[in-house]
Amino acid sequence: MIFDTHAHYDDSKFDEDRDELLASLAEAGVGTVVNVGCDIQSSQNSLDLSRKYDFIYAALGVHPSDIACLNEETFGWLRSHLHDDKVVALGEIGLDFYWEKDEAVRDKQRYWFRRQFELAKEEGMSVIIHSREAAQETYEMLKEMMAGSDVPVVVHCYSYSPEMAADFIKLGCHIGIGGVVTFKKAKKLKEVAKDIPMDRLLLETDCPYLAPEPFRGRRNNSALIAHVVDEIAGLRGISREEIIEKTEENARKFYGIA
Repeated sequence: MIFDTHAHYDDSKFDEDRDELLASLAEAGVGTVVNVGCDIQSSQNSLDLSRKYDFIYAALGVHPSDIACLNEETFGWLRSHLHDDKVVALGEIGLDFYWEKDEAVRDKQRYWFRRQFELAKEEGMSVIIHSREAAQETYEMLKEMMAGSDVPVVVHCYSYSPEMAADFIKLGCHIGIGGVVTFKKAKKLKEVAKDIPMDRLLLETDCPYLAPEPFRGRRNNSALIAHVVDEIAGLRGISREEIIEKTEENARKFYGIA
């Protein structure tokens, strides 16, 4: 079944029909979802969802745009909750220079990116990377932090060049691909989806954001990942069943879910 490796069902856009929607996913062919934290509250919400639904797992972490919530106390909360049975990753963490132009704040992003990544290494957790308008610096930091480590890493919602994808893959990273690959102008991402090694490919929605065509601009959900499957299958010239089977295998291995 389809494995959605990155979702945000705790988002307020799902408040009116969250339970109904989640209950319908199995019928849509979705078997597993990882709900990903962006700050301390959403990390707690992700944990709560994972305890409520057997097929949902949680990732806990603080997005670079939300680092204002991080201090030694909240960092301690992250550390203490990584051992929950339903927590499978630390994330999403990383760098976002699209929104943030102030160099002092960018330094804080770098600091908390490193602190959270080192925590993941200490605890043996998989890591979900957010990187926007920061390709080279993300790469350089990962190259340093991943050295001598076997911690699984995914660059989620990948948005850079095929050449950069190859560099991340050489480090040992996985590449997360979602609805954007269906957009007509996403030529570079289509090339990435076509050419990267199959064992490094993970499917994601990042819902409620980035719905695929023909639903672009609407609220996204895991059932719509089927359109991503069809796009990648067409690009690679293989069956949709092969894409689903291999990406589920990849995701279960990445997150350590039997």
